[in-house]
Amino acid sequence: MEKQKISTIKKIIFTPLSWIWSFIYYLRRIFYDYGMFKQRSFQVPIISVGNLTFGGTGKTPFTLWLSEYLYTKNKKVMILMRGYKGRLENSSGLLYSGKKINPDASDYGDEALLFARRLENATVVVGKKRSENLSFYFPKVEPDVVLLEDGHQHIKIKRKLNIVLFDALMPLSQYKVAPLGYMREGFQALKDADLVVIGRADLAKPTKIISLKELLIPHLPSGIKFAEVCFRPNGFYNCSYDLAYTLDQIRNRKVICVAGVANPQSFFKLLEDLGAEILVTESFPDHHFFKPDEINSLLSYAKSEDALIVTTEKDIVRIKKIVNDESIVFLEVDIHFLSGEKETKNIIDSCFNNIY
Repeated sequence: MEKQKISTIKKIIFTPLSWIWSFIYYLRRIFYDYGMFKQRSFQVPIISVGNLTFGGTGKTPFTLWLSEYLYTKNKKVMILMRGYKGRLENSSGLLYSGKKINPDASDYGDEALLFARRLENATVVVGKKRSENLSFYFPKVEPDVVLLEDGHQHIKIKRKLNIVLFDALMPLSQYKVAPLGYMREGFQALKDADLVVIGRADLAKPTKIISLKELLIPHLPSGIKFAEVCFRPNGFYNCSYDLAYTLDQIRNRKVICVAGVANPQSFFKLLEDLGAEILVTESFPDHHFFKPDEINSLLSYAKSEDALIVTTEKDIVRIKKIVNDESIVFLEVDIHFLSGEKETKNIIDSCFNNIY
């Protein structure tokens, strides 16, 4: 009864705040739609990869897949991102993929370093003033396509394609605008969507995915396509990014799971499904900058148990700045389509038919 009373009080307090938040974002989109706020246009296709919710929906691995697909089409990709928690977030910075440099996550943010390491013939621009940064760096890079990472709310830049991601595991009851739920803005923002991608679809019941689609469809443009994806692990790599263990070699190995990402549970579930003997799981805030004592304490425990510390690809760029030890590895994952891959590629290809 006490919990129910607290929940009722929170609902009474948060509901007006949620309405206000939702209305502000609604007005903002209206102002851009009617030209009261000016959108910047560029002579190159701009593809937004974003979401309506806080937390992890798989934007980083999907942007990675998208960049790699565009590379197969001989497109020079620029990724425009905030560089969250990096020193350059409030200014700007440029990274070239494949260059033999040693950038710091404290400058660019962990995701930018991940893209720069994994991609070929791509550039990564960080800084929250994305429109200004694109104007500044565009003549220097001359990309064929720009990916606006985490860009659905960044409507100051006119885009050719809006891809919106959802997490199949998120409870439907949380689809309320903050502070009532986990949504950044209301469902009315889906009117601008061109493609919906549902992540972690392999971990959700089919009925849950059907219910999620039924929740979204009334707010989407007619005939919009859906794709369903999951994370497919590739192998375990050390701090030098060399393959340390294959997927089979982790079976029955003692591991300590460490994750500073928005949705650590799906990462832990991946390791469990691979047959690892999980001794303990340690969750930290998203984009957490680890302290030496946090890692060294876990490392001492790992060595005493003859165990591995297994972390994510985003976390390793911050951990390796503290210690480079053979007992620390990360699991590399990629997007795998369960459905909608052909439709997704066709929609992406259509961006280049009539470039504005």
